[in-house]
Amino acid sequence: MTAVDHVWHHCRLATLSPAREGLGIVEDGLIAARDGLIVYAGSAADAPSGLDAKDRTDCEGRWITPGLVDCHTHLVYGGNRAEEFELRLAGASYEEIARRGGGIVSTVKATRQASEDELASSAQPRLAALMAEGVTTLEIKSGYGLELATERRQLSAARRLGRENPVTIRTTFLGAHALPPEFSGRSKAYIDTVCNEMMPALAADDLVDAVDAFCENIAFSPEETAQVFSRARDFNLAVRLHADQLSNLHGAALAARFGALSADHLEYADEDGVVAMRRAGTVAVVLPGAFYFIRERQAPPIELMRKHRVPIALATDCNPGTSPLTSLLLTMNMGATLFRLTVEECLAAVTREATRALGLFGETGSLEAGKRCDLAIWEIERPAELVYRMGFNPLHARVWRGIAT
Repeated sequence: MTAVDHVWHHCRLATLSPAREGLGIVEDGLIAARDGLIVYAGSAADAPSGLDAKDRTDCEGRWITPGLVDCHTHLVYGGNRAEEFELRLAGASYEEIARRGGGIVSTVKATRQASEDELASSAQPRLAALMAEGVTTLEIKSGYGLELATERRQLSAARRLGRENPVTIRTTFLGAHALPPEFSGRSKAYIDTVCNEMMPALAADDLVDAVDAFCENIAFSPEETAQVFSRARDFNLAVRLHADQLSNLHGAALAARFGALSADHLEYADEDGVVAMRRAGTVAVVLPGAFYFIRERQAPPIELMRKHRVPIALATDCNPGTSPLTSLLLTMNMGATLFRLTVEECLAAVTREATRALGLFGETGSLEAGKRCDLAIWEIERPAELVYRMGFNPLHARVWRGIAT
């Protein structure tokens, strides 16, 4: 007799296990969990005999996937940028707005004026929307403080959201997001502050899981980004990069040189950068919400990523200025329609590959024994429905660490 806490049976599984072909489909599926971890996930016919569960759920033929993973968000911030949306509709570009003092810097002003309580409270509805679609793990970046006290409040609010909700949250320090007004014309001095004041203090407070930077003509140079990443190594922090979104500064190759978990956006990445990512094991995180919202015309080089077998993840990039998106289901549809990703690529991109981008693949992202029992149970006839529909949520139940929420 094998004692477990819960068994889900009479279900169809998309395991996303790399040991199985495609989506890893199991038609007559069963999942057993104990202490929040999967003990067995596979065919009911092959399950260990004598599973003794305190709780059993008949899924009545529903589909189960791993809980969804949103691996790139800026969920915690103050204010909104609806006015800039109107300006873009009138023809202003993202760069023009940023150079006029709008863009990221306008959110910085609102975020600096907000308390930690206010930041957590305003982010809670955005988090709830993601969780309601089956998200069980997500990343939250700072980067709207651009000075120590506010960056600390953002990251602390993100940690609080993880304590107060049944969800796993990874935090990323994005101090090198934009040049704050008080450092106008002094980017080197600001990067020194990021590296020598902000990062050490936030790491000491245990508020940081990874470090990110925005390497772009309107943000920071490759040399400044390299300085930030070199400093992250001193604290044994993983790195990620906003790379090659608006121009090709060879950010993909820079990310790979530092062994980054991911390089994100990548619209202007070249083949050398993609090859470097493959060699480094760096995941490509593509963000169709931002591509759509700012009406970009150059899509990421998906064919090059396929050619060189670079793992592809999708994320909402939820942020107030360029992707006010809180639907990972819609993100998958955008990934398919705008970037021509397949159904299999989309589903892997918000589960298995998204956990690779967070350094969590050993813990979650596929239905395999030993991983966390993070599940999304769906009222669908086939997995393609999760990518095909727009504005429709077929989630039946969400399970986080073995507990239905």
